Amino acid sequence: MNQHPDFLLNEVNEPQDIKSMNLDQLKELAQEMRQLVLERDSAVGGHVGSNLGVMELTIAFHYVFDSPHDKVIWDVSHQCYAHKMLTGRKLGFLDSDHYEDVSGFTDPSESPHDFFKVGHTSTSIALAVGMAQARDLVSPASHENVMAVIGDGSLSGGLAFEGLNNAAKLKSNLIILVNDNQMSIDEDQGGLYRGLKELRDTQGQSANNIFKFMGLDYRYVADGNDLKTMIDVFKEVKNIDHPIVLHVNTQKGKGYQPAIDDQKKYHWRAPFDLQTGESKQSAPKESYSAAVIDELNVQIEAGKPVVAINAAIPGMFDLERFKAAHAERYFDVGIAEQDSVTTAVAMAAGGARPVLFESSTFLQRAYDQLVHDVALNEYPIVMIVRGGTISSGSATHQGTFDISYISSLPNIEYLAPTNVEEMISMLRWALKQNDTPVVIRQPEHELLHGTPSQDSYATIDYDIAHHGSEVAIMAVGGFWQLGEEVCRQLKEKLNIDATLINPKSVTNIDQRDLHYLQEDHDIVVTIEDGNLSGGFGETIDRYYGPTNMKVLNFGAPREFADNVPLEVLYEWYHLTPEQIVDDIERVVHSAIY
Repeated sequence: MNQHPDFLLNEVNEPQDIKSMNLDQLKELAQEMRQLVLERDSAVGGHVGSNLGVMELTIAFHYVFDSPHDKVIWDVSHQCYAHKMLTGRKLGFLDSDHYEDVSGFTDPSESPHDFFKVGHTSTSIALAVGMAQARDLVSPASHENVMAVIGDGSLSGGLAFEGLNNAAKLKSNLIILVNDNQMSIDEDQGGLYRGLKELRDTQGQSANNIFKFMGLDYRYVADGNDLKTMIDVFKEVKNIDHPIVLHVNTQKGKGYQPAIDDQKKYHWRAPFDLQTGESKQSAPKESYSAAVIDELNVQIEAGKPVVAINAAIPGMFDLERFKAAHAERYFDVGIAEQDSVTTAVAMAAGGARPVLFESSTFLQRAYDQLVHDVALNEYPIVMIVRGGTISSGSATHQGTFDISYISSLPNIEYLAPTNVEEMISMLRWALKQNDTPVVIRQPEHELLHGTPSQDSYATIDYDIAHHGSEVAIMAVGGFWQLGEEVCRQLKEKLNIDATLINPKSVTNIDQRDLHYLQEDHDIVVTIEDGNLSGGFGETIDRYYGPTNMKVLNFGAPREFADNVPLEVLYEWYHLTPEQIVDDIERVVHSAIY
């Protein structure tokens, strides 16, 4: 049900509908859309501050330009909510029953006003350059405007610089809007931002101007939240015949004081109380991240030269606590995963013990560094990976591929703990040894406690939690409890006393245990919280390939899940205990008959 039938937004079905509105009506529209962002995000979670800050420039774009003939490409696209409301998707914000109908990022399958599925940073300028080049080649008389909207935080990504560098070669229309709200996911990092501040402080007149240095035209806009100013600026640059950077100063969180006062918290928020700002979800009393920070504190007190490195996501790992205690050992490189990985390698070469904190989905950007700098050089960096899990999130932020892309590389040990004590045991060993890079996949399920079965992981010794017969269940990392439940149901339904194994590593195997399983087992089942293609299960498949052992692999298929509820994904992927037991039963019966 439409919760606001009186809103002016109800009259807007496409961008053309706002072109006849006067300035007061457009301001009213901005106020309504801010309220809708807050209502939706407080109910289902989403990006808050960035969307509140771009209302005026979004309305101004659609008032002046002619989308989709004129094209806007949103970097990350997490700030596209207002754009969606004005391009036929308002119901996803007006009606709580339809909140889930619209994704939090641009998606061409939703609307012809979206051109790319985007969820990671720094891509917009290169995409805009490519579209401008295609326009000039295919339809040079079309007079299409192409605009990239990139936040200042995204400028720290290397691809943004590459895009700017190539944009300067264009001899045709291209508008690059730098939305400068003085924030990334966390605080902006690096010398680039001192330069942006100089430009803000001098109304764009500072000689220290990276955009002009690269050969781009430049214009500063002091108040990007003034609707008339943005309309006038866009009218002046529409149909410009060369690339120009519009450096636009905006306020992240505008219109909602809690989002202004705590911009880090409101970059993205889980559901929260709109009146108090308090989270609707209670924080866990203990966490894997907190345990990691506690252990790093112990290591530092013992004299270990530990440093912590991350790429603009300290909140994901409880790193603010580490920073407060050890500011001189804390390094945030901004949104620059490539730099974070290579810097860690160099620190290890120099005698420090870097612990690198990465998100599974963002680490993809640093794949060459994993190959060329980490695996090839073998310095003993330690990396903690979070978000490596099958999830209900957007296709742009799936964390199912890390086992595949890391375990395919030589000289890297990728460990998958099942409980917090085992994770800390692995961390201690990783910081003690000097032979190899070690990656630890932090579980994303309920925190479990247990007793580590080894304190050195130079050689993997499988932890056989229960030794049965006929069927062996190998449950990787966060799927340990799923493995336990499968064993319980196998006993209850089929009277099979299954063996339960914690493999600990997704890169190295315990050949001795795998060999002896053949004496009293017919089926080995692998369960992993990630992509099956190139995953742990395929490693076990290869080992048993020349034998009579039957192997069943359970995990995610090679696909992009997109905003699908987790329980639905588990059903699709046969990852419920009941489905796994049924699949095992079919194999057992086929062997009998």
